[in-house]
Amino acid sequence: MRIGVLTGGGDCPGLNAVIRAVTRKGIEAYGWDILGFRNGWAGPIEDLTRPIGLDDVEDILNRGGTILGSSRTNPFKIEGGVERIRETLAKHEVDALVAIGGEDTLGVAKKLNDEGIPVVGVPKTIDNDLGATDYTFGFDTAVHIATEAIDRLRTTAESHRRALVVEVMGRHAGWIALHSGLAGGANVILVPERPFKLDDVLDWVKSRFDKQYAPIIVVAEGAVPDGGEEVLLTGEKDAFGHVQLGGVGDWLAKEIASHTGAEARAVVLGHVQRGGTPTAYDRVLATRFGLHAADAVHEGDFGVMVALRGTDIVRVKLAEATAELKTVPAARLQEAEVFFG
Repeated sequence: MRIGVLTGGGDCPGLNAVIRAVTRKGIEAYGWDILGFRNGWAGPIEDLTRPIGLDDVEDILNRGGTILGSSRTNPFKIEGGVERIRETLAKHEVDALVAIGGEDTLGVAKKLNDEGIPVVGVPKTIDNDLGATDYTFGFDTAVHIATEAIDRLRTTAESHRRALVVEVMGRHAGWIALHSGLAGGANVILVPERPFKLDDVLDWVKSRFDKQYAPIIVVAEGAVPDGGEEVLLTGEKDAFGHVQLGGVGDWLAKEIASHTGAEARAVVLGHVQRGGTPTAYDRVLATRFGLHAADAVHEGDFGVMVALRGTDIVRVKLAEATAELKTVPAARLQEAEVFFG
């Protein structure tokens, strides 16, 4: 039996751990051949492959990124894309695919499975916004990186008596902002789920200055002012219809400086959150996902995604996993409000 593996969408820490787990269990437990497809869905479309053996995954557990490469390719937006995938899989005698990715990658996986191409999905996104799973690997690492940045920025903010705005990733869901903001002791946390009033932010900032502290504001890239719009880095859309967000932190820092007279600076963490060594938690979670994905393939249970429910790994239908984004519920935001201001 030959199994194909690919990683799609944005990279994140833990991808290599999944590849390693699928490869080791596939070869050692089930006697499979493992074929990697490079650059996400572009791999099976363009016949970009590389065999993966045990030696290839020996030292990748702690490496960030993905040895297979990634892309935001959408086969359903490319003429003949699905048929080209079929042809590539037939050419290499691939019996099934393990697709590792977020909502877009797994949305494609769901459609392909409906078209008769056997696929098992593994949830990956630093935003932690994929439905049907409590956590996705990559999120814990991103939160640790953002929290460390907030800790470091706090000392320079206090030294210079300035407000610092930290912009983190989070297009539609504010999980990174909420968790890193709470862990880093931020005074204001702004998320896409709740439009913010600029006057409230200014009051919180002034309150911190009045108490002789330097305010720290954490804002998700998709956060919007009440009655306003998302701040776009570019209006161009990718293959899945997403525009590139960015700049709300800089906008907010300028507003703070203008209305309070205090010095304010913005720091955009950007892709720093995606890179580097995965945390121990993400390594373990990614490994467990990979092992259970291999089991699902072995049992012929296709059209599913492995998911974390509590401490258990379960299987859910890809349709359920991609039905809606998992945003921060109002109750979680209310829990944190006591620490604001």
